[in-house]
Amino acid sequence: MTSASTPQPLWSPGPDRIAAARITAFQAWAAERFGAPAAGGYPALHRWSVDELDTFWQAVAEWFDVRFTTPYESVLADRAMPGARWFTGATLNYAEHALRAAEDPARADEAALLHVDETHEAVPVTWAELRRQVGALSAELRALGVRPGDRVSGYLPNIPEAVTALLATAAVGAVWTSCAPDFGARSVLDRFQQVEPVVLFTVDGYRYGGKEHDRRDTVAELRAELPSLRAVVHIPLLGTAAPEGALAWSELTAAATEPVFEAVPFDHPLWVLYSSGTTGLPKAIVQSQGGILLEHLKQLGLHCDLGSEDRFFWYTSTGWMMWNFLVSGLLTGTTVVLYDGSPGYPDTGAQWRIAERTKATLYGTSAAYVMACRKAEVHPGRDFDLSSVKCVATTGSPLPPDGFRWLHDEVAEDLWIASVSGGTDVCSCFAGAVPTLPVHIGELQAACLGTDLQAWDPSGKPLVGEVGELVVTNPMPSMPIHFWNDPDGSRYRDSYFEMFPGAWRHGDWITLTDHGSVVIHGRSDSTLNRQGVRMGSADIYEAVERLPEIKESLVIGLEEPNGGYWMPLFVHLAPGATLDDELRTRVKTTIREQLSPRHVPDEIIEVPAIPHTLTGKRIEVPVKRLLQGTPLAKAVNAGSVDNIDLLPFYEQLGRTRARG
Repeated sequence: MTSASTPQPLWSPGPDRIAAARITAFQAWAAERFGAPAAGGYPALHRWSVDELDTFWQAVAEWFDVRFTTPYESVLADRAMPGARWFTGATLNYAEHALRAAEDPARADEAALLHVDETHEAVPVTWAELRRQVGALSAELRALGVRPGDRVSGYLPNIPEAVTALLATAAVGAVWTSCAPDFGARSVLDRFQQVEPVVLFTVDGYRYGGKEHDRRDTVAELRAELPSLRAVVHIPLLGTAAPEGALAWSELTAAATEPVFEAVPFDHPLWVLYSSGTTGLPKAIVQSQGGILLEHLKQLGLHCDLGSEDRFFWYTSTGWMMWNFLVSGLLTGTTVVLYDGSPGYPDTGAQWRIAERTKATLYGTSAAYVMACRKAEVHPGRDFDLSSVKCVATTGSPLPPDGFRWLHDEVAEDLWIASVSGGTDVCSCFAGAVPTLPVHIGELQAACLGTDLQAWDPSGKPLVGEVGELVVTNPMPSMPIHFWNDPDGSRYRDSYFEMFPGAWRHGDWITLTDHGSVVIHGRSDSTLNRQGVRMGSADIYEAVERLPEIKESLVIGLEEPNGGYWMPLFVHLAPGATLDDELRTRVKTTIREQLSPRHVPDEIIEVPAIPHTLTGKRIEVPVKRLLQGTPLAKAVNAGSVDNIDLLPFYEQLGRTRARG
């Protein structure tokens, strides 16, 4: 129900847009076929989707014509979390669905993939060619002895070969896992050694920021440290010959072979993703072929409104779940844009140029990139033809209100802005894009279908209009089937179900508004809690980073042994800026006026840069541990940080405080 206090939306879809949205057609069809509510729009559909969970997911499977090689006996045999059992008895194959568009003679010569590098020229790979390559490569994998359940790994950038390798792996029923080639050997081994791959796809190097980066030494180290490998495949991105003992990509993909798709159980592993691993080895998160297929069809086909006429571009690398999500654009017959290169080369506006040249209809990026464009005074709508772009989506961190305003003002007034939030853990979104709902500044449009998203207080009481823990109270098909090397499931349970047994606690602070939207406040495990009031770090970053002198910031809250609370703000200054008394005062005044006196830091400390995970998230928890006096070796996994040299400063500061 919309309350009288509902704010004015920044954007609302017009009647034509609502009528044309796939989710509108789905609702009408589900009303007729499955008793879903025909009226009441998205809120009514969402309520039905969580109240009638089995029926909803059955409807998704039918609407998208999921091909079950063996039919299912029941949609949801066990609703327990963890341990839900979906589509029991069914067999299918993810890769078969990803290549379905190639079966249509009218589409065979259309682009399945558009590959773009730092020249910003788009090179197409047709549906027919992608299918042929997957057929050839999957046959070669079988010839190498790769069987269902074996792990196949990729040390690859965001290139068409990575997509082919993933789909060939899935076609065989093997389990895919990948890291980006900017990861160092230790970071890759922390991940791949856990799963013991039998095949490794590699490049000789990659191009980024106008420079070539040779990775042959790293590849040699990976080969030496992964004794499980039976084969290594060389992709000559920089033009070098295959090293001794490696197979050439071109030879493995030369044949004209029809793909054979292994029919695997619904809950058979599809891929392994990894948590950021900032405090110990990354969690090796296993998701299923059927679970990902169903969840991504829902997310891309209904929430993102993607179909055969669309072009889907998301700036990502193969080390981030958004790459897997991007590849799943193929499930809806959509042309997927793969960009391999720096997000800001040769200038900050690079991603907008790619969106223009590829005629992207849905363009996804990070909130950080949007704010960098705003700061650099990029004018996308003026300088690029973005007439194809219907939606700009952001994730990685909450999009600040200024980001919403900037996209609306600088890209297009009739722009659907989808700030989305989910996690590697489910390789999907809990809340985000809904093509038929208005967009409010600073808010995610709504919880996603089939996702009973709630905000809970510490006692497990649901909250509306107040900050609480992000909790999901019913299973989603893409929740992990297990973690690798977690035989009794204890690490899995501890990660999500320790605080509220039987309900998934994600580790984010959220507010559910009275008009059904969602506000994300940042991670709850690094939450600021001053005088009993919980505050999200994202709110402080948004206020502080509006100032032109502040490039980036990091805020930490420390409970002190004497009952006190110390909240320092670390700032990375823009070139030419100085942290003098005047700037300190302006930072504090900005926070006090835009947030509250309680948000004002105790100290403002200049640092040369802010540390991040390899996927670009600020590492708040490890820095907090360092400031509490935990030694660096115990506080953080060195292989998970973009620049480990930034951390001894915090360790020394923690020691000094402990002595003082």
